Amino acid sequence: MIPKVVSVPPKDIPYMWHQIKPLIDKALVHSNGELTSDDILELLLSKRENLVIGYIDPEDSYKEILMAVVTEVIEYPRKKVLRIITWATKSGYDGDEWLPLFNTIEYIGRKAGCDYIEAWTRKGMNKKLKWDHEYSVITKQL
Repeated sequence: MIPKVVSVPPKDIPYMWHQIKPLIDKALVHSNGELTSDDILELLLSKRENLVIGYIDPEDSYKEILMAVVTEVIEYPRKKVLRIITWATKSGYDGDEWLPLFNTIEYIGRKAGCDYIEAWTRKGMNKKLKWDHEYSVITKQL
């Protein structure tokens, strides 16, 4: 069976949210509490953010969502960027299997007129994705 990656229209998200929410919650564990999965659902339904899912399509069987990526187009004064907000796999350990399918994410960025893709990640993801390390985002709680 070959994994598939598709962009999900906002109108379809409520029907599959019960499978997507746990993946988003898994990714948000690594954040600083800026968003909850309920916030992301609202942003997805308002078309401010976009959802891409990965699944394996067994013939005549239930499609189980195994990977979810949430993106947002950010328009800076001189550049347009596709920012990856969250990315998680169901197992949490099989991200490498989905890396070759990131060409779908790149296509979405190009189609939206973006100049590049950005993701604020932990160091390990930079190594896995083999992207350029431009800068790190660090924070201090006040």
